[in-house]
Amino acid sequence: MRCAVETSDPMNPIDPVRIDRRVAIKWMLAAGAGAMFLRGRALGAAAAGPSRTSGGGYGTDPDLMKPYKPGDYWDLTFSDAQRRAVALLSDIVIPADSLSPSASSLGVTDFVDEWVSAPYPDNVRDRKVILDGLTWLEAESSRRFGSPFEGAGDAQRLALCEDMSAKAPEGSDLAPAHEFFHLFRDLVASGYYTTPEGLRDIGYAGNMPLAKFEGPPPELISKLGLADEVTW
Repeated sequence: MRCAVETSDPMNPIDPVRIDRRVAIKWMLAAGAGAMFLRGRALGAAAAGPSRTSGGGYGTDPDLMKPYKPGDYWDLTFSDAQRRAVALLSDIVIPADSLSPSASSLGVTDFVDEWVSAPYPDNVRDRKVILDGLTWLEAESSRRFGSPFEGAGDAQRLALCEDMSAKAPEGSDLAPAHEFFHLFRDLVASGYYTTPEGLRDIGYAGNMPLAKFEGPPPELISKLGLADEVTW
């Protein structure tokens, strides 16, 4: 995973990129159910709906052929200030480099917002960790630097992330922040490496058409004793 480098100008996206809501929901569902989800956790068999309560079930999954606006189907979670903090933190996890764009520029902020807003059990559990972590981040930035995370300098933000990424002793004040940062990092990576740009970044080619099908290697055909039976 790429890591941020210190720059002279703070990274302050005023309005993080927004992507189409239907795309964000589809992206969140795909990342949660697919092998790209680094923690190996899936959405499970339960269908999602607008209710977080367990008594009446979850209803039906979102119709991915239908357009959705922010607030449709299930309410989104992040405030504008939280969106900006998430965008900044996402770009520390995966910054832009000479080959690929940053996480926030691909709309990972929306991906994380959809993830923590969905009513699936795993998402509901993750929502508390992420929201508590963002609250801690703002309080700790204000305590250390006299500024919210958004207003801190790059070196100050990186220092906070380094403290959160280090394994904290169980029961210490940093233990919840450590859990938050590792969950957040996994979510950002899960979202980023589900995009076409992210897949290209890791060299994944996918199913590519061949100009000519050459068939299996001759040594394999010979080993299987099929040399007289297989022609191409």
